[in-house]
This record gives sequence, C-alpha cells and structure tokens, in this order.
Amino acid sequence: MRFLLDSNIVSDLVRHPRGRIADRIAAVGEQQVCTSIIVAAELRYGALKYGELRTTLERGGPPIGANDMLIAAHAMGLGYTVVTDNEREFSRIEDLGVENWLRPT
Repeated sequence: MRFLLDSNIVSDLVRHPRGRIADRIAAVGEQQVCTSIIVAAELRYGALKYGELRTTLERGGPPIGANDMLIAAHAMGLGYTVVTDNEREFSRIEDLGVENWLRPT
C-alpha cells in the first residue's frame, strides 16, 4: 500500500521530525510515502507568505523578532488572532488580529 501525505501531515512532520508521522513513515517504508504537487504548492505558498511578511516589516523599519515573526506568519496562515502581551510588536503587522487577554478591554 502507498500513502500520499496531505499538507497538515507534512507540516506536522516538519514541526516534529521525530514524532508520530516520522515513526509511521519508518514503519511503512519511505518508498511507500509521497506527496502531491498540490501539497508542495501549498507549503511553498506558506513559506512565501512568511518571506513576504519579513520583507514588508523590514521596509517599514526594524523587523520584529524572528520567533514573533514566525508566530505571526503561522497565525496569519491559519486566519487566527494572536493573543499576546506584546501588542506593540505584533500590531506592526498589517492584517494580523492581535488581542491582549492580560489587559482589560
């Protein structure tokens, strides 16, 4: 039996290279596992959006920290709002929803 991995599975593998997906691939054999060009395109699009975000921030002044940029890119890719006490940093990112649950509204 052969297996085609979807984007969320490949993303999990990237985040957890020694996790459950890696174990399953080892069990079935790497030759039995592939992905589609559509998944590759989705992953490249996500990487491109991260690159665009960084470029936009650099044009507007000093970029935010690398980890915060990754968090913002992840939230934007999912259409989520970032909940943070670091509103100043994240509010520099256009089209990113930001909330602070530590401060009264």
